[in-house]
Amino acid sequence: MTTPLKDPKDTVFPTNLTLNCGGNLVDLSTPKVMGIVNITPDSFYENSRFTEEKKLLEQVGQQLTDGATFIDLGAMSTRPGSKEISEMEETERLLPALRSVVKEFPSAIISIDTYRSEIAKKAIDLGAHLINDISGGKFDTNMIPTISKLKVPYIMMHTLAKPETMQHNPVYSDVIKEIIQFFSRQLQALRELEVQDVILDPGFGFGKTMEHNYHILKHFNEFNLLHCPLLAGVSRKGMIWKLLEITPQNALNGTTVAHTLALQNGAKILRVHDVKPAVEAIKIVDFYQKQ
Repeated sequence: MTTPLKDPKDTVFPTNLTLNCGGNLVDLSTPKVMGIVNITPDSFYENSRFTEEKKLLEQVGQQLTDGATFIDLGAMSTRPGSKEISEMEETERLLPALRSVVKEFPSAIISIDTYRSEIAKKAIDLGAHLINDISGGKFDTNMIPTISKLKVPYIMMHTLAKPETMQHNPVYSDVIKEIIQFFSRQLQALRELEVQDVILDPGFGFGKTMEHNYHILKHFNEFNLLHCPLLAGVSRKGMIWKLLEITPQNALNGTTVAHTLALQNGAKILRVHDVKPAVEAIKIVDFYQKQ
């Protein structure tokens, strides 16, 4: 594997800590929080599921009040072992909810958690601002060309396989190098189509063992070689609650510890279920690092 060079002239993207989200410029020089809102009946953390419009809007409003910069709407669970739903079902769940959120919170910056290019296009047309793709363009080969046409920021995550099978004995020779290699290939395809705003997410829990997850967290800053903002999605995941022998419901304290480690290692966006504690973690780490 050819390791990306540290000289910005030789990297796929120059370092860019400003995202253009539908004309809203988001400065990531201070890390930001993305609130998770699942329009699903089966996401792994029960308190993140909002299938009724009133409760959905209440949750979005609370997350914005608590300091979320982004709201990430997802209509298909991608927890380990989950089965893929049809594109029609995902569309029927997502679009009415998106319409309601856009109407109620017209200034909110909305991310759409999908790996389907047609859903991405429909969502952006309805007022969403960025796309969060767990497959990094791997599950739908039309996604990268679609992002280029839409001219929106793209969160590119790494996963070993689809959620139903991704945790079946995941194996890497070197997990960091293999993820960087994947990102490098995909970033090259994005660069060729003149996509500018790309955020990288190594995909904690997506085709990784406990050891892989903590190795990625420990070496998180190595992904800065690719000169894109980094997103950490560790909130209440198995890497926390399984290690502590608790449940996702009791994993907030462990999540805050993991967020602190991710921030110290260069995370610019925290994707979270609990916005206020994450905002507080960012404030403390940011102040600490400036001393």
